Amino acid sequence: MDYQVHESAIVDEGAQIGEGSRVWHFVHVCAGARIGRGVSLGQNAFVGNKVTIGDNCKIQNNVSVYDNVHLEEGVFCGPSMVFTNVYNPRSLIERKSEYRDTLVKKGATLGANCTIVCGVTIGEYSFIGAGAVINKDVPAYALMVGVPARQIGWMSEYGEQLDLPLEGQAEVACPHTGKVYHLNGKTLTKSD
Repeated sequence: MDYQVHESAIVDEGAQIGEGSRVWHFVHVCAGARIGRGVSLGQNAFVGNKVTIGDNCKIQNNVSVYDNVHLEEGVFCGPSMVFTNVYNPRSLIERKSEYRDTLVKKGATLGANCTIVCGVTIGEYSFIGAGAVINKDVPAYALMVGVPARQIGWMSEYGEQLDLPLEGQAEVACPHTGKVYHLNGKTLTKSD
């Protein structure tokens, strides 16, 4: 085994966990889970069967990653943030056949106590503020806050807010990395 598992954690047979990953206290990883390299699963996390977690993700304490949630490389899931997989749950109605896919793209940050309603795509390097409720797709690099969440700005890959309008034609360099970001309408891209 080339990853660490705390003695209180449960990793079901068949789960795939990549090299250098760490599974902390009271975590449960289901048999069908696919977890990449260098992942940290914080205390009391849960990872379902139909879940993929990319390399170098950080899942903080008390986060449940339910079936049909897929995290690309380098996603940060803040403490006690919430994923769902059924849009209109009822205890008395079986809806496992209605699970909706949720995709969180590379480098996105999901702040503490935010909620991601199933069926959405969270764009690469976007930043979801603490306590926000996401109920629609989020563009790459977008800064989202509130209930329901609304976009209030743009974030660099470094994790700093960029001095840009929400839409229009503009360009700015990240003060930390020097990378240049281009705003074209409502789409932000980074020069390579």
